[in-house]
Amino acid sequence: MSTENTSQSGYMLLFVGMDWQKGLSPEQTQKVSEEWMAWSKRLTEEGKAVAGHPLSVEGKSVSGKNRTVTDGPFAETKEAIGGYFMLDVGTIEEAVAIAQQCPGLPYGAKVEVRPVLSNCPLERANKIEEAFAVAQ
Repeated sequence: MSTENTSQSGYMLLFVGMDWQKGLSPEQTQKVSEEWMAWSKRLTEEGKAVAGHPLSVEGKSVSGKNRTVTDGPFAETKEAIGGYFMLDVGTIEEAVAIAQQCPGLPYGAKVEVRPVLSNCPLERANKIEEAFAVAQ
């Protein structure tokens, strides 16, 4: 069953885990890094990856009614988002197939595949509520 990309504007691959190279020799780490870069380059040349970057472990978190700013994120390194690719593909199946090619998977990396929505779901919910109110 194919899930057509009609209400989305692509798919995002989120690379989860920032310590995939743990336990690898420097040579092994270099080899996997080169494979990752070649994979990224190929996807870009094919027009499937339209953006992508690694993310720093440093940053800030903003939360709560008072918009409190704290140092972070402090997610465990195995759960932290280490980077992303933005894909321009038609189905989630194609995005998953690309994710399955990730060179970091055998070493503990995890890839989340998420549709990127064209509109905020709250906007649609508000329109439905407005239509319902007018109909009464």
